[in-house]
Amino acid sequence: MFNRCLASGFLVGHLWPSDNREDVMAPAPDRLTDFVVGIVGFGAFGQLMADHLTKYFRILVYDVAADANRAAELGVEVVPLERIADCSVVVLSVPVNSMRGVFIQITPYLRPGAVVVDVGSVKLEPAAAMEEHLPDHIEVVATHPLFGPRSVGDGLRGLKIAVCPIRGARFRVAAFCRMLGLKVVMTTPEEHDRDLANVQGLTHLVANVLANMDLRPTRMTTRSFDLMIAAVEAVRHDAPEIIHAILRTNPYAGDMIARFKAATLAFEDRSSPGG
Repeated sequence: MFNRCLASGFLVGHLWPSDNREDVMAPAPDRLTDFVVGIVGFGAFGQLMADHLTKYFRILVYDVAADANRAAELGVEVVPLERIADCSVVVLSVPVNSMRGVFIQITPYLRPGAVVVDVGSVKLEPAAAMEEHLPDHIEVVATHPLFGPRSVGDGLRGLKIAVCPIRGARFRVAAFCRMLGLKVVMTTPEEHDRDLANVQGLTHLVANVLANMDLRPTRMTTRSFDLMIAAVEAVRHDAPEIIHAILRTNPYAGDMIARFKAATLAFEDRSSPGG
């Protein structure tokens, strides 16, 4: 119960920024009966969030094809989208190219002072859509958990999350993430997409190229080969929508791909006979 009340303090207005600290919290309420977090999208990552948040909040979920059995296992309730939009905190865990449409759908039902958060792999497009479609009385934070369900393992502690302040609530969201044990990286949507084009974009590009080569390990492998195959396995099963967002929706990905191709051709020229 203490953890639930502590969490509520971070997200319902008991946390206030100061000149010297981002994490200043007044006493939290004793009950969380009325505090509900709604998750739009109940795929692999939506289920991961629900699993880790149910210990702090009541969780409602919406998905066009929600897994009712999995929802029951996690102790969350599947509800219509309009009910999700009426929650204190609304988290979007849907493909980046679907977010704008969801923002438009939920806007009429959002309560004043609600916090809307996204967890997409790209930040410029969702941030622009949130600023355009969500009313001024809504607090908005764009985030990108720099991990996936396959990366969590024993828990969230030590994993990273990028937090991009758009409109209010940034301190509360960042502080709650730190309470979960996450390492928070405060950034802007532009800086995020520029950096992640190289970090995440290059990883997925190379991993998918190697996956298409269908490399099959034999008894004779090196440690570096084993690490390379492990890196491929970490991302090769990501949903097509995630790969599309990382390599197509990110406006900086095209330049990264062009540089990768140019570097590959340059290396081929240098390593060819007479090169």
